[in-house]
Amino acid sequence: MAQTKTAAPATRLDAELARRLLTQMWLIRRFEEKAAEMYALGKIGGFLHLYIGQEAVAVGAMSTLRPDDYAISSYREHGHCLAKGSDPRRVMAELFGRRDGLSKGKGGSMHLFDKSVNFLGGHAIVGAHLPLATGAAFAIKYQGGDQVVLCFFGDGAVPEGEFHESLNLAALWKLPVIFICENNRYAMGTAIHRALAQTEIWRFAETYGIRGEAVDGMDVLAVRDCVGRAVERARRERTPVLVEARTYRFRGHSMRDPAGAVYRTKEEVEQEKQRDPILLFRERALKAGWLTEDDVRKIEKDANDLVDEAVAFADASPEPDLSELLTDIFKENG
Repeated sequence: MAQTKTAAPATRLDAELARRLLTQMWLIRRFEEKAAEMYALGKIGGFLHLYIGQEAVAVGAMSTLRPDDYAISSYREHGHCLAKGSDPRRVMAELFGRRDGLSKGKGGSMHLFDKSVNFLGGHAIVGAHLPLATGAAFAIKYQGGDQVVLCFFGDGAVPEGEFHESLNLAALWKLPVIFICENNRYAMGTAIHRALAQTEIWRFAETYGIRGEAVDGMDVLAVRDCVGRAVERARRERTPVLVEARTYRFRGHSMRDPAGAVYRTKEEVEQEKQRDPILLFRERALKAGWLTEDDVRKIEKDANDLVDEAVAFADASPEPDLSELLTDIFKENG
């Protein structure tokens, strides 16, 4: 059975949770802004896909998990990795291609992976990680565990066969995986109405007889409420859920397309920035009395300091040795 809900959540917050949510969103925003700066300075090479504007999705969703739950994402994964608990210093070092990075500098921006926090990686091929998430959920069920898997992907993955194959198997085998589509409306650069016959992505759940829900992806509490229900259901009933988080990226698809000005107007982007998830939650937290102005200033300063520390750590980390080119490729005998 599928349904859609976009109303404001009934979630009640205390100061500690409000501080944690705002802290994580600010950290991701500052991390991504600094990553863009480092890319411009030539410290980061290759591709770089920024998460600016979408922070509420990763933070709200991850806030519902236990440490032993799993998460997996596509190539726009810095925010997910940080929200799952990875060390910002090691994430930045990976972007720099340095030895102290999460993947020893060999993965880069699109291939972050952190076993220590059960983050199963960023994956560069569109849609290719959805079967991996389904497989991880199968392993949980096979081993008799009660963990869940959050699988993040963009609207550009929905027309891919892997999306439908994964939903079908997860529904058929009743697997504890929550598929979270971060619908930022443009995939790589094509408006959703030009790519999908069915633009209400949550409705694909109906085809596979599972629960589907749409949520305002710019509202961290709405995301937390929605994904929290999905996690509880998946953990209790071992059934998958499809969530469509309607969000918006403020930058382009990647640093090769920094503004995204070819396929959308400046006016549209500026209008969407009025719904900045961080500013909306900050104002809500202040108005509700969850946080004070001093709390907010400290959160911002701490995030800035932590990101500056991450850059210094990454810059000081050595380049990988040439011998690393042939390590972690073949399994050792015995």
